[in-house]
Amino acid sequence: MEYKNLPNTDIQVSKICLGTMTWGRQNSQDEAFEQMNYSVDRGVNFFDTAELYPVPASPDKYALTEKIIGNWFQKFKKRDEVILATKIAGPGDYTAHIRKSGFKGSSIDDALDGSLNRLRTDYIDLYQLHWPERITNTFGNRNFQYFNDSWEDNFESILEKLKNLIKKGKIRHIGLSNENPWGIMKFLEYSKRELPKMITIQNPYSLLNRLFEIGSSEICKRESMGLLAYSPLAFGVLTGKYFDGNVPKNSRMDLFPRLKRYNNENSFKAAKLYNEIAKKNDLSLTQLSLAFVNDRPFVTSNIIGATTVEQLKENIDSASVKLSDEIISEINQVNNKIPNPSP
Repeated sequence: MEYKNLPNTDIQVSKICLGTMTWGRQNSQDEAFEQMNYSVDRGVNFFDTAELYPVPASPDKYALTEKIIGNWFQKFKKRDEVILATKIAGPGDYTAHIRKSGFKGSSIDDALDGSLNRLRTDYIDLYQLHWPERITNTFGNRNFQYFNDSWEDNFESILEKLKNLIKKGKIRHIGLSNENPWGIMKFLEYSKRELPKMITIQNPYSLLNRLFEIGSSEICKRESMGLLAYSPLAFGVLTGKYFDGNVPKNSRMDLFPRLKRYNNENSFKAAKLYNEIAKKNDLSLTQLSLAFVNDRPFVTSNIIGATTVEQLKENIDSASVKLSDEIISEINQVNNKIPNPSP
């Protein structure tokens, strides 16, 4: 396993990060325990979760994933072997069952204390804002969204609250998620006022969604930040299992057909072209897709998720796959032909 420092820290994290959002819905606690044990044995030391998980979110499943991880820490005594990241949920109708106050008032303190209790730990290595309070073009939205945005600038107050929690030892470092270049730079601007710096950005990044490269990747370079790439397999589309109308039983498209972010004609067209590149080079589409993300210079860690240990093994094995310049060139040709079909 390869390791990189979380930006601006001496904390080394594995190039592969274990994603957890299926635990408690598609995966049982025992299956999650098996995944965590296997991952640690393979050198994965970075876990990412959220109070929102499992996904799709619902009141009856709220924060169940964090509870499962906390139970694993209690049973196997491996908290010191894991760099742990979690997130506070942003506002919206989807999360009204969690809270309606966004990051205002005591929301951050209350959310963090809840996560610490469920995770059975007294500190979080990386605490992230799951998505912005303001209206943004995220989660598949392509069009301009800002006409009726009543949001008021509170970047500074958020950082002040997080600074206080860092002083208390409850958080070591902070990061963003589902954020765009303007929001990233605003947080960086305010951090120069003796406030903590956001060191990571957890955004979608895959062969089907390379929008991060159009602005945010330069921020990583110039401002010493790192991408934690999520959905590197685009909901499973980049495994090939959904080709030609196939929908395997108990897959996410089978269980949650309303989730359409990656389910469109151009995504499948592009995925099949990438599959041709993979076959020509004796790789699986999964290997090609993950190796591409692993190799990007602005990526600190690649968040992979699996519902079986067999899937998990192939995902972790991708850390040793290196793509030639010729393969990268072919990938870029497909991207030029069908750019970012799954934003």
